[in-house]
Amino acid sequence: MPEASSPPGRPRDTTIDAAILDAAARHLAANGYEAMSVVAIAEDAGTTRQALYRRWPSKADLATATIAHIARGVQRPDSDDPFADLVAELAAFHEGIGRPNGMSMVGSMLQQATDSDLASLYRSRVVAPRRRRLRHILQRGIDAGLLDPAADLESATAACTGIHYALALAGARIPKAWPERTARFVWAACGGAEPSSDAGRRG
Repeated sequence: MPEASSPPGRPRDTTIDAAILDAAARHLAANGYEAMSVVAIAEDAGTTRQALYRRWPSKADLATATIAHIARGVQRPDSDDPFADLVAELAAFHEGIGRPNGMSMVGSMLQQATDSDLASLYRSRVVAPRRRRLRHILQRGIDAGLLDPAADLESATAACTGIHYALALAGARIPKAWPERTARFVWAACGGAEPSSDAGRRG
C-alpha cells in the first residue's frame, strides 16, 4: 500500500485506510476491475471520495493496493522446511486467484488496451513480490542442500504460477491438491528429492 501524505500536525486515520481496502476488496470481487466504482467504495467504507483519493489517487492505484493488501495478509514467516513453505505460498496464490473475479484481473493484464498505469502497478505490487517470495523459498532449498545449486530458478519460479494459468486457460479443473502437486513438480525439477507425504501439510 503506498504511503500517503497527511496535513502537518494531523495524524493519518488508519481505520479509514482499512475500511476503504476492505470495501474495495468486496467490490473488486463482486464486480471486477472494470465495473468497480470508486464512489461506491467510498460510500461503503463510510468515508468521502476526497478522503479516498487522498490515499489512492486513481482507480488503478486503489485496485492494486487492495490486491497487494490481501496478499500480505496471507504471508507467513520462513519455517525450517522450505518445501512446506513452497506449498503454503502456492496455496495462498491458489486461494487468491480463486476468489471471484481473481482470474479476470489477470486477464486484464494481458490485454493490449489495459491502462499502462494499472499494468505497471499490478506488476510491481502483486506479481514482483510474489515472484520474490517464491524464488526466496527455492533459494533456501538450495542453501539447505535440498535442491541442485545449478537449478534454473527463473524457470521454476515462473512454473509455480504458470501451471495454474495454463490449466485455467485450457478449461481444466484445478484440483484441491494443486498447491502440493505443483510444489512437488517444481521441487523435483530443481533436483530435489521426493518430500515426505506430510511435508506440505505442516504449519
